[in-house]
Amino acid sequence: MAIPRLSKLELRIMESLWTKGDCSVREIQESFPEKNRPAYTTVQTTVYRMETKKIVKRVKKIGNSLIFSATVSRGAAQSRFIDDLLSLFDGRIQPVVAHLVRSRNFSAEDVKQAQKLLKELADKEKSS
Repeated sequence: MAIPRLSKLELRIMESLWTKGDCSVREIQESFPEKNRPAYTTVQTTVYRMETKKIVKRVKKIGNSLIFSATVSRGAAQSRFIDDLLSLFDGRIQPVVAHLVRSRNFSAEDVKQAQKLLKELADKEKSS
């Protein structure tokens, strides 16, 4: 299944579901910081639209409250977001990596992890 592009509000809703697990619309809405909390009806409408897109699903009903669960994993959503970002650079990662290095958003541990992954990929290609 292709993962649809998520809006900022949809991502924030998904973050609530990924962090807290199954939630009602009220629980999702209350997980937002009070200062910038969207209205209950805004969250409700967005969750229902997300259900139509099959990003979330109803798992049960408690009283009048519907309980929703994420159907898209955090990793899958992150992969989609990164793919969309790279498409802005015609699939080239060099400009993105260069920016991260220049802005010091790379830690020594990040570099070690990247080197480890690259070595694993090279080893896989050799054995194929």
